[in-house]
Amino acid sequence: MSHHQAETSRYLITTSVGALGVVFGDIGTSPLYAFRETFVAADGLDVSDANVLGVLSLMCWALILVVSLKYLMFVMRADNHGEGGILALTSLISPSSAPGRVRLGLILAGLFGTALLYGDGMITPAISVLSAVEGLEIAAPSLESYVVPVAAAILVALFAIQRRGTATVGSVFGPVMVVWFSVLAALGLTAIMRYPGVLVAASPTHAIRFAAGQPRLAFLALGAVFLVVTGSEALYADMGHFGRRPIRLVWFVIVFPALLINYFGQGALLIEDSGAIDNPFYRLAPSWGLMPLVVLATMATVIASQALITGAFSLTTQAVQLGYLPRFTIDHTSPREIGQVYISTINWALMVACIGLVVAFRSATNLAAAYGVAVTTTMVITTILLYVVMKQHWGWRPELAMLVAGGFLLVDLAFFAANIVKVPAGGWFPLVVGGAVFAAMTTWNTGRRILRNRMEGSDLPVERFIGSIAENPQLRVPGTAVFLHRYAGGTPPALLANLRHNEILHDTVVLLTVVTHAVPRVQQARRATVHALGEGFIQVVLHFGFFEEPNVPAALENIVSSNFGFDRTDATYFLGRETVVVTDRPAMAPWREHLFAAMHRNGASAARYFGLPPETVIEVGTQIEI
Repeated sequence: MSHHQAETSRYLITTSVGALGVVFGDIGTSPLYAFRETFVAADGLDVSDANVLGVLSLMCWALILVVSLKYLMFVMRADNHGEGGILALTSLISPSSAPGRVRLGLILAGLFGTALLYGDGMITPAISVLSAVEGLEIAAPSLESYVVPVAAAILVALFAIQRRGTATVGSVFGPVMVVWFSVLAALGLTAIMRYPGVLVAASPTHAIRFAAGQPRLAFLALGAVFLVVTGSEALYADMGHFGRRPIRLVWFVIVFPALLINYFGQGALLIEDSGAIDNPFYRLAPSWGLMPLVVLATMATVIASQALITGAFSLTTQAVQLGYLPRFTIDHTSPREIGQVYISTINWALMVACIGLVVAFRSATNLAAAYGVAVTTTMVITTILLYVVMKQHWGWRPELAMLVAGGFLLVDLAFFAANIVKVPAGGWFPLVVGGAVFAAMTTWNTGRRILRNRMEGSDLPVERFIGSIAENPQLRVPGTAVFLHRYAGGTPPALLANLRHNEILHDTVVLLTVVTHAVPRVQQARRATVHALGEGFIQVVLHFGFFEEPNVPAALENIVSSNFGFDRTDATYFLGRETVVVTDRPAMAPWREHLFAAMHRNGASAARYFGLPPETVIEVGTQIEI
């Protein structure tokens, strides 16, 4: 083996272990509760041999069809320059992809799917930690009253360490999950060896017989069978961090076999002892191993929760960059990985929501009723967007794209229908959260468009302004003034206000516009466009991708142009601080106007967001009516 091949192999192993720790936590902890909740959801379903084999067969083929085939083989091919996730997928829907109204509908559907993931991000840590801590009831029934307080305490600790960043706690993620999946396989294998006949459930005929023989109960059970695939979206969303190859390798070599073996082991145990349905996962373990298993399961669920929390931070960063949310204070916790960020507001909101769910629902069984509605809806939307990508980006014939995507959609809709009946029992929660986030995202995007139209209409063209400066020279002072403005070609209001009040101009005046594109990253060679406008004025447009940190001083320093030279020690930044005033002018519904004004007022400082040194920033306030 050559040195290059050895380095490549080491890198693949390293990234694969990292993917095991970050990507597969959610789907890897489903064995804690999925089998039990299937029989709870289908109230009246006997724990008979035929029913156990039927449920097990449904679980097996759900993992094959949804995870192995749909996400690993097809959805992960629909990347936006290497990045995945439903928001990245939505950004692929270009004007050429569909007619205007259809495209708008697809984008709105993608945004709604994105919004629903916040509800999922609240439920996953709560149900995962609760299901792990409930092992205390099996190990020592007298500890039952401590389950909720212990789960809440673990969640508080989990969210409290987020500020330290994923990298700080991530070093132990991979090795712990290696142990976790090894234990899953070992527990399942022990039970399978006692009753190898359970392996016949690998045949889909058992699922078909189960569904045909008891259609109503099978339909209800399907809503909980879905719990075995709830981490599928994470595989796609985290693709940009690890790449397709490590994720696929870990799934097929470690995760998929371990999950199947454990589910089949739980099935074998239930055929032997139907009373073990109270908690078949923990009943697989010998009595001496219960407490160590509770500790290991708790660590695994914390890791699963970490992935969802980090995903919420990443999702928020993308939404801000793409113009669907106002600026947040974003702390980058790693000097090497741009995707590792911490957003205080999102962190504490998630913590309050998770603890509230634990206290309100009090058990994983109750929470399972709220789980699945949001994820199935997102999966349906993903499949619809995938169909468009198949036709427009992959060049597939419409009938072939319809055949493949339609097959996946039938499976998704079956799970969706089985989960939508959970709405009265708690499934309303992620829908309410998703609806609220969706309303905020669309309101912010629409409000920004209205402001842009009104400001562009009132903007003084920069050519006219510079022409007036040439005719009426102003007092110039040494240094560089950088005026940030949303729209290239217009004169920044902060520039007009500064000239009106101070009656001076700097020797060099940079009119800066920052543009975010619907791609993850922009090549350094295409980072900036520079135009000398005359009279010491220079128009600079900086281009960033939605995965990048818009560090303005660094980007300006890196510009190589004969028309432009930048020294950050000689620069002063002027920002417009707009105050949105709600009026009776026709724009949005009154409640949306007030929501937009509140979001605009509470957005994070532009200076910090763009990486500007606070001591060099001057803000000029203006009022804008909406």
